[in-house]
Amino acid sequence: MKTALFLLMTLCFTTFGCSDSGTSVDARERQDLRPLTALEQQLVNTNNAFGFRLLQTVNQSEPQKNLFISPLSVSMALGMTLNGAAGSTEEEMKSTLGFGNLTQEEINKTYAGLMQLLRNLDPRVEFLIANSIWHRLGFSVEQQFIDINRKYFEAMVKGIDFGAADAAKTINAWVNEHTKGKIQEIVPDPIPADVVMYLINAIYFKGTWTYQFDKSKTADAPFYVDNGRTMTIKLMHLRGTLPYAETGSYQAIELPYGDSLFTMIVVLPKAGQSLESFVNNLTQVSWNVLKGSLRPATGTLFLPKFKLEYEKDLNDLLKSMGMARAFDPYQADFRRISEEVYRRGNRLYISKVKHKSFVQADEEGTEAAAVTSVEIGLTSTAPREFVMRADRPFFFVITERHSGTLLFAGKIVEPKM
Repeated sequence: MKTALFLLMTLCFTTFGCSDSGTSVDARERQDLRPLTALEQQLVNTNNAFGFRLLQTVNQSEPQKNLFISPLSVSMALGMTLNGAAGSTEEEMKSTLGFGNLTQEEINKTYAGLMQLLRNLDPRVEFLIANSIWHRLGFSVEQQFIDINRKYFEAMVKGIDFGAADAAKTINAWVNEHTKGKIQEIVPDPIPADVVMYLINAIYFKGTWTYQFDKSKTADAPFYVDNGRTMTIKLMHLRGTLPYAETGSYQAIELPYGDSLFTMIVVLPKAGQSLESFVNNLTQVSWNVLKGSLRPATGTLFLPKFKLEYEKDLNDLLKSMGMARAFDPYQADFRRISEEVYRRGNRLYISKVKHKSFVQADEEGTEAAAVTSVEIGLTSTAPREFVMRADRPFFFVITERHSGTLLFAGKIVEPKM
């Protein structure tokens, strides 16, 4: 059941847990918090829906395995990239991210507002979010693309020599810094020759439990994995009054951090119930029903201590979710990143979306980080690969190249030796 913790925890403290719970452990009203605008609430709902779809797609690709993702990080990195997309590529990306009929300006403004809101929610919780764009030195980037991402995503934009020995180290040092050392690298070393840009989002979270577990009661205990297999874990202990819900299928509990604006929601399917089925059937509606059913109850929680580092290439998953065109070197349209590239007869495309994450939970609290990198590749002027099989009648000529004189011409209908 560890997987349930990893899955639901990330949803909780990134895009799902802080704006619309309705079951906060701390019932006090925070007068200093501004309400979300209608567009911001729409973006939260959109990100939630995208997060559930991404979660389910990743889960189906790795059944019965631990996983930990930040839907917000993936959405934000792709949100920056969206500012460079055009035509059908833009429409597919907007549809996959769930933006519907929102204009690009509305999307950008709501990302900016959400970033500011999340950063300033709880003085007792450390929540950092940062964006950067790195491009190959000499690669022509549209100034409007740079300006928009600087303005709305607060992205640091920098051109560096991708061929230099320390190029990857420079980018990875930024990642390391903005995740407090929890994720140390995201781009390969050396950087591939056809890569011209990286768009990177980094998120870091550190929160102490509002009600901490009693360290003296943490003890070794069996953890039942599957097919009767067990492993020994450190099981933490907490007794108190917390928002709790129980159905015939699962138990759920909400654990607050700091001033209770960030929380972890743990869902434990009951014996005989499938965790995979629960995850694969999650929707925004079912999640809201679950959260709405949480009520204060007194009891005891046993929760494993855990630590997980996770990494996933998202190319195939995002293609299956509806944005295949963005990854196709000959169909992707990112001319709003660089018109000059298209004037030269080349094209830009997403060559890789890479996601890395870290989480550790103990008696004191939780520390987590995530990084998403969108790698932009440049097509060469070489033609596409082809296959030619002369296994039917064909025509041929022999010519002198300098003068263009046709020396011989013929056809082969039935080859003979």
